[in-house]
Amino acid sequence: MATYFYTASSLDGFLATVDHSLEWLFRQDFDMDGPMAYPAFVERIGARVMGASTYRWLLGHEDAWEHTHPTWVFAHRDLPTPNGADIRFARGDVAEVFPEISAVAGDEDVWVMGGGDLAGQFADAGLLDEIWVQFAPVTLGSGHPLLPRDLQLELVEVARNRDFACVRYRVRQTG
Repeated sequence: MATYFYTASSLDGFLATVDHSLEWLFRQDFDMDGPMAYPAFVERIGARVMGASTYRWLLGHEDAWEHTHPTWVFAHRDLPTPNGADIRFARGDVAEVFPEISAVAGDEDVWVMGGGDLAGQFADAGLLDEIWVQFAPVTLGSGHPLLPRDLQLELVEVARNRDFACVRYRVRQTG
């Protein structure tokens, strides 16, 4: 079992605009059957973790909750739960919740989805194994940063998927 932060980013390191828009991302040319694409990645996932902003974005942009994996949402407020969805709300330190997440994932992996700060909290706790980023050919100038942390990484893989530069890094545990 491993924990991955899998995401897309603008070339200048932002996950979303200041107002949480991803329209810039959906205008780009990406092959969902190509290297390092979502469908092959998600086959290995047994549990997902996200912050409240990512969760609210998904609720507002999907017709129905299509995700079958148990999902932990770190939030400081009550949020709705779609019918039939396996959503588990959490607060506080990710290290305290991680044993439950990893137990549910079993032999499969954990995906930290969206939220660079949340991924950073997993890295701070020594719980983040790899970072996969699909860099889009666009700059935003400002927005929500990819990873607002000082991390040491080791390059594992580089691929081109149409207009995207896709990279995979192993997180070097320090200290």
